[in-house]
Amino acid sequence: MNKILIIDDDRELCALIKRSVQAENIEADFCNTGKEGLQKLREQEYQLVVLDVMMPGMDGFETLEEIRKENSLPILMFTSKNDSISKVRGLRAGADDYLTKPFVIDELVARIKAHLRRQARLGENAVGGDVLRIGDIALDRKQLTVTRGGAPVELSTREFELLDYLMRNAGQTLSREKIFRDVWKTEYGDIGTVAINIKNLRAKIDPDWAYIKTVWGSGYQFVSRSSFGESKQTEAR
Repeated sequence: MNKILIIDDDRELCALIKRSVQAENIEADFCNTGKEGLQKLREQEYQLVVLDVMMPGMDGFETLEEIRKENSLPILMFTSKNDSISKVRGLRAGADDYLTKPFVIDELVARIKAHLRRQARLGENAVGGDVLRIGDIALDRKQLTVTRGGAPVELSTREFELLDYLMRNAGQTLSREKIFRDVWKTEYGDIGTVAINIKNLRAKIDPDWAYIKTVWGSGYQFVSRSSFGESKQTEAR
């Protein structure tokens, strides 16, 4: 059974979320500070974290950054209504999704279930143990790991999915709309999250922009094996 961790200083909201996900056969723990949340993540295994931005002491952003040092599980953040700065900051720091307060509890549960299904699909797809390799980047769908030049690269779940999608479609120019539809599995939401996640992915795996190309006015393209090989041969000459 899936189990999630809720980190929010609003005890009544935590209890409501816990009851709501339990009704969907999802177990849940909750705590009210970032420090408590980090401790629980070290002691137990969870499949997803729901995290509030505004908390006393260690706020949601600090907690998020600490979680990402040790864990790549999906993180859904709460932000204040129309607080676009917090949304962008959270996505850049490694959040996979966000929801603005106040929200409808059914939407939150639906998003949690969607992320858990996505995690399950990643595990199912990994059964074949296929490893995608382009240049010196290797993505192992069985182990859910990524390396560049043999060095491990820590990615969030969303970043892993995005890289997997780009590599499987290497050589194709993909619009932001198509990426959002295929990776986020929805046509509704802030399409700007695609650019933010591409930026995060580049910073971690492609700081020299050797792999993820921006096709101005069209979208993004991950270099194909052949074009990458050709560019390396040209450099060698």
